[in-house]
Amino acid sequence: MTSTTDHDPLRAQLDTLTTEAFRPELAEIDRRSTLEIARTMNDEDATVPAAVARRLPEIAAAIDATAARMARGGRLIYAGAGTAGRLGVLDASECPPTFNTDPSEVLGLIAGGPSAMVNAVEGAEDSTKFAVEDLTAIGLTDLDTVVGISASGRTPYAVGAVEHARALGALTIGLSCNADSALAEAAEHGIEIVAGPELLTGSTRLKAGTAQKLVLNMLSTITMIRLGKTYGNLMVDVRASNEKLRARSRRIVALATGASDQEIEKALRRTDGEVKNAILTILGEVDAPTAARLLDAADGHLRAALQSTKDH
Repeated sequence: MTSTTDHDPLRAQLDTLTTEAFRPELAEIDRRSTLEIARTMNDEDATVPAAVARRLPEIAAAIDATAARMARGGRLIYAGAGTAGRLGVLDASECPPTFNTDPSEVLGLIAGGPSAMVNAVEGAEDSTKFAVEDLTAIGLTDLDTVVGISASGRTPYAVGAVEHARALGALTIGLSCNADSALAEAAEHGIEIVAGPELLTGSTRLKAGTAQKLVLNMLSTITMIRLGKTYGNLMVDVRASNEKLRARSRRIVALATGASDQEIEKALRRTDGEVKNAILTILGEVDAPTAARLLDAADGHLRAALQSTKDH
């Protein structure tokens, strides 16, 4: 049986964390009206983007390093527990439909495995061993990037993932919401978004979760922009897997080219529905095989492929 004193070191550690701080001014928030509580939450949430803004140089450096590894064939791997882990899995799962990445290119690992997405797995976040096993199972290499995500910055699963990845020569990023965190210390790129104590003491799915989501949006989106997955602000690598995305594909080609509906349909048909290739056939005035060859030579960067049609 675990004694109370066994928890004393952890309790003392939590007492030092900004994300765990108690706010006396909110001690009677349950006595306020619903509108007052909603207004208070909204005011709290409005402080998060400013906290992220203070760390933009660190975020940008981490993105450039990630893009460089991925351009050489590396993967982007998120690792976290609880809310942080779920946010990583969410961001990873959105990359294939948005950027036409292979599901193996951006991965989300959560302590306790897939079932932990919907049910808490007791003790999983406290194990560095689980993190090592999960990274070993996916064949981690030194070309990969591992992003440890933890609001507290002390979660053993996230810290363990980063320490193991760094020891193997992989790029490591530590995303936390407390200053001077063990996670940031363990990673090559430490990103600490300090948004302050939560409305509900220690409920880090609130401001900390919002902060993590904003940073993960940047990490994946800007990395994909750097890798040529967009043309301007258009998702030219979108995968048309349903009717909505098929309609979006046609709209993207129209926005990029200004071509007629008939010309767009013809281009998409000739390029097997590949948006980027269709745009290149129209703007570069080349046939589908040439478009495919030029894009391959340009490592998928549409702007560079277009320039090559003008250089000849």
